[in-house]
Amino acid sequence: NLNKNLKINYLSFRLVSAPRRYNFRVVCRSLSVQYGDAKILTPAVKQFVDKCANLCQPERVHICDGTVGESKLLQGLMLKQGTIIPLPKYENCWLARTNPADVARVESKTFICTEQKDGAVPVTEKATPGALGNWISEKDLQAAIGERFPGCMKGRTMYVIPFSMGPVGSPLSKIGIEITDSPYVVESMKIMTRAGKPVLDFLRSGDGQFVKCLHSVGSPSSGIQAQPSWPCDPERTIVLHKPADNEIVSYGSGYGGNSLLGKKCFALRIGSTIAKREGWLAEHMLILGITNPRGKKIYVSAAFPSACGKTNLAMMTPTLPGYKVECVGDDIAWMKFDSQGVLRAINPENGFFGVAPGTSRSTNPIAMDTIFRNSVFTNVASTSDGGVYWEGMEESHIKDVTVTDWLGKLWSKESGKPAAHPNSRFCTPASQCPIIDPAWEDSQGVPISAILFGGRRPTGVPLVYEARDWKHGVFIGAAMRSEATAAAEHKGKMIMHDPFAMRPFFGYNFGNYLDHWLSMEKRGKVPKIFHVNWFRKSDEGKFLWPGFGENSRVLDWIFRRVEGEECFVDSPIGRLPSQDALNLSGLDKIDLQQLFSLPKQFWQQEAGEIQRYFEEQVGGHLPSPVTEQLEELKARVANM
Repeated sequence: NLNKNLKINYLSFRLVSAPRRYNFRVVCRSLSVQYGDAKILTPAVKQFVDKCANLCQPERVHICDGTVGESKLLQGLMLKQGTIIPLPKYENCWLARTNPADVARVESKTFICTEQKDGAVPVTEKATPGALGNWISEKDLQAAIGERFPGCMKGRTMYVIPFSMGPVGSPLSKIGIEITDSPYVVESMKIMTRAGKPVLDFLRSGDGQFVKCLHSVGSPSSGIQAQPSWPCDPERTIVLHKPADNEIVSYGSGYGGNSLLGKKCFALRIGSTIAKREGWLAEHMLILGITNPRGKKIYVSAAFPSACGKTNLAMMTPTLPGYKVECVGDDIAWMKFDSQGVLRAINPENGFFGVAPGTSRSTNPIAMDTIFRNSVFTNVASTSDGGVYWEGMEESHIKDVTVTDWLGKLWSKESGKPAAHPNSRFCTPASQCPIIDPAWEDSQGVPISAILFGGRRPTGVPLVYEARDWKHGVFIGAAMRSEATAAAEHKGKMIMHDPFAMRPFFGYNFGNYLDHWLSMEKRGKVPKIFHVNWFRKSDEGKFLWPGFGENSRVLDWIFRRVEGEECFVDSPIGRLPSQDALNLSGLDKIDLQQLFSLPKQFWQQEAGEIQRYFEEQVGGHLPSPVTEQLEELKARVANM
């Protein structure tokens, strides 16, 4: 038993009595560097790689350079292993099918390690474990690593991925080094981040700081992989974060959210803790630019839970004449005030990791024009003509072809089963988007004029409303609720609290996070805040709003409010569009009365649910301005 022979210190990945030690000074003698040059690594990176090699005991090391030649090499390897299959219908596209037990983020197995529990999560008498994150002690973290990592890469290649979150060299960007044993992760990270030699060059010329990311797909304790083409260890999967040391450790899963450590782990969990220390925001938000018919442009960020239309909004084709939408990013926003007090945002990612089902020519033609080149698809169905298929895609894609489902079995509509997994994904370079914003890689970021919160609310919540002020807006974000989605392991369509669409991604105590948001008002000019809900249904269960490109009508109203137009009426929950303020020209009859109705009983229940959630999950950590906003809402609803 390796665990009995090894004493593991997570902070330094030091093995006191490892069976094998590697040292980059003699690396060519003891460990084969299969690809790349160890000499280009900084001393700190070499030390990190050395310690990971001592812990994981790989057969060889591959230092990623980010080149096309490297991609061809790894694609060939994955083809041989059966991890991917080619999709000859498209240009340089591939399909991966995962182990059916490794298909989504594992929120219940994702932990934040801080000295005290209330550094990571609010501590209350009634708190449900995991509702606002999971805490793990240093001792338990050490034990978790000791049970999984020693020797986990035996016989495998250890890949070293230098990557930048944000344009290389931007004052808003951060550097990471991910160690992994998965070529699928390497190729996905090369799409989702700026990865390769330029990052190492910048690291050498800058302050040398980087976030340490260690990942292994793992090996089951039985030693038997259920699906050799997709190694993983779902029974022992764990994702660990240590914000104080900017470290991430992930084991057992190859799925994107658990293995592409630049994404949610770095960009949000570690990112939010760095942002708190440095006075900025790291958020689960899209960023888009809107140009009105007069040629004026503003930028908006928006927070929706996964699979609630972020990508569709970020890539919208407006139906309102004269409007243009351009995409800066569809998932993550890092926002910081500049020297003039303007809140500026970058998209720290380099690609789109979008939910495939529901994406079609009718719902998101821009995405369909983006994703069929240089992309990796995961857990979608394949077609006999070398293409892909998923639920929601036009039927013409499967006319006169046979379909193989995400499990590798022949599929037909009559089977009653989905062809693609509900959380199947496309991983695509952002630069391919036909409406990518000209400033999407601006190192200074784009100025944010409005922040939108939203989710799937079939009843009670109107199409759009505006916060009265910044404190009210922070309350609206804190009180967000939405139907659960397939992006995590939750089942069914229950309404869940998802504050700021960050519930699974907080890197520190949510009460302190709210304090940080409230403090932004003192740091610069804060944007207006709005709440949107494209998903309200009629009493007959049909959507009341057509959504998609028609959402430009809501953006038009938001644009006019940003410019100061008095096109609103007050209501108990915030500012609603005044009569005829929404441009509905050319639309079939919209039941505005149902779409904007505020049933008193619903809002009394909503306020009660929010209060119960705050009491049980946040308790004494809830900032008093948020409590005051809740009391004001209750009083206004009582007088409806």
